[in-house]
Amino acid sequence: MQTAIPCLFMRGGTSRGPFFLESDLPQDPALRDRVLLAAMGSPDGRQIDGLGGADPLTSKVGLVSRSKQPGVDLDFLFAQVLINESRVDTTPNCGNMLAAVGPFGIEQGLVTVQGAETKVRILTRNTGMLSDVLLQTPDGGIAYDGNARIDGVPGTSAPIRISFLETAGSVCGSLLPTGHVVDTFDGVPATCIDNGMPVVVIRAADLGRTGYETRDALNADAELKARIESIRLKAGPAMNLGDVAKKVVPKMSLIAPPRDGGALCSRTFIPHDCHSAVGVLGAVTLATAAVLSGSVAEGVAVLPPGNRKAVSVEHPTGEFTVELELDPQQPQNVLRAALLRTARLIMRGEVLIPRAVWDGKSALKRAA
Repeated sequence: MQTAIPCLFMRGGTSRGPFFLESDLPQDPALRDRVLLAAMGSPDGRQIDGLGGADPLTSKVGLVSRSKQPGVDLDFLFAQVLINESRVDTTPNCGNMLAAVGPFGIEQGLVTVQGAETKVRILTRNTGMLSDVLLQTPDGGIAYDGNARIDGVPGTSAPIRISFLETAGSVCGSLLPTGHVVDTFDGVPATCIDNGMPVVVIRAADLGRTGYETRDALNADAELKARIESIRLKAGPAMNLGDVAKKVVPKMSLIAPPRDGGALCSRTFIPHDCHSAVGVLGAVTLATAAVLSGSVAEGVAVLPPGNRKAVSVEHPTGEFTVELELDPQQPQNVLRAALLRTARLIMRGEVLIPRAVWDGKSALKRAA
């Protein structure tokens, strides 16, 4: 006998994983995490006995519920399931998986369709971040087909427009958690910044790299990864994150001048493997660093004029454009960050886990 748990398997942006109604999982966080590890097949490098895809981008989970907060439609808890460890990290946000939360809410009847377009306000419980997500909902249901294209995903889909509200310091408590625009760790200048995702930004040249290396080349570069991790372990406490040895934040991003018409080129470690693209909130934070006077991105980034800037962050498989609206009175203050994502429902059904992990009892009372 196994325990069956309903879920929808969805792609959100350039990530994917199962989405659950929170009411279908155990109330106890420790037991819930054991259930998620079993569902994803961790710890195992191939995740052969679960739904995980043996990559940090495909070992993610979304937990969703109808929000009880006035003016908020859905609550979302993101879970990064470690692949080779028996650990689930709910510290960071994930803007890619966020893109699938609204569609999941409509599929599950948690959100009422408003017309041809439906705006859903979502609270990401990991950090208390609010976002407004605009979905295409013709004919009374969520649309997945469309002409929107994002790098890192083949084909086209319906556009999902996300506007982030008050993301500065969402994890670390302030945009510049160390109190400095530039810090030095192991002799390397770095900008520690959090505009939705804690990121340590480093010029690739300061580590003896071009910043244009392939993902595989960087993942095979043991000396570089050891230097990056040493810096990360020192930067974490300075960013109010405490001991980050067993956390997936801060992310580490190497930057270089753009070479394909963007604002800057990036190679981001999440935190130990190089990202095939760049995370949504990581891109927002990198774009913010690019417009920040005195940051390590100054002299590297090439920016368009004006208080509303489309900042294109180049990455190993394309680019990611973030629209930033700056305060005319204080141009270094970002008033709004918006971007385009897509999502798709891949499969609906039940994931089965051993009853020895959980017998299916003690779940939250199913939402009405």
